[in-house]
Amino acid sequence: MPEGPSIVILRELVESLHLEGQYIIAVYGNTRIDKERMLNQQVTAFKSWGKHFLICFEDFALRIHFLMFGSYRINERKEAPVRLGLSFDDAELNFYSCSLKYVEGSIKNSYDWSTDVMAEEWDPKQALKKIRTKPDGLICDILLDQQIFSGVGNIIKNEILYRVGIHPLSIVDAIPLPKLKILVKEARQYSFDFLVWKKAYVLKKHWLVNTRKLCPLGHPLEKAHLGKTQRRTFYCPACQKLYN
Repeated sequence: MPEGPSIVILRELVESLHLEGQYIIAVYGNTRIDKERMLNQQVTAFKSWGKHFLICFEDFALRIHFLMFGSYRINERKEAPVRLGLSFDDAELNFYSCSLKYVEGSIKNSYDWSTDVMAEEWDPKQALKKIRTKPDGLICDILLDQQIFSGVGNIIKNEILYRVGIHPLSIVDAIPLPKLKILVKEARQYSFDFLVWKKAYVLKKHWLVNTRKLCPLGHPLEKAHLGKTQRRTFYCPACQKLYN
């Protein structure tokens, strides 16, 4: 599943085509939404929020979520069936295996960018406040809560929990406040590190625990599906303290 930094990369690639203000001249694909609604409509902006890519029009937007195996192509096509394709005068955007939904009205009424760890509007104090309203929550679930950490996915979750030395099954109320503050800061910092490494095609080289068998200190790692989300988790029992 693409995480926040990957969606930022997509947004930046599309923005580099200077398609804002242009009209969609053709729509195609096997989506069941009313794709014809976008035909001859002018695009006002391309935005990213967490794991959502947004194509904005005057009074509605198209939300694209790539789920587990979604992908896209710009000015080219895959062999696989296109879920949605959009043609402009001199460019083409194709999306595959993704979820599509219209968002009515202004997206400002539907999205809060202060929860997006990669947005300028990101509010760490608000994130900390929301975390503390879930005292019984497991930190591995909290990090995947898109209303607190929009854009944080499973890889980022695994890596930052190791960075800050917190066991994924730690209970929020038992984690010291200074540790929670570091965790919130690291959620944003690691997301931008992820962005840099992803653009340089070296992301996996920087993983400390994700898909690894040993941590950087040589301790054996555990792999399990943890929390209510039951997402695959890699962690080091020796390096990551369990707060409960």
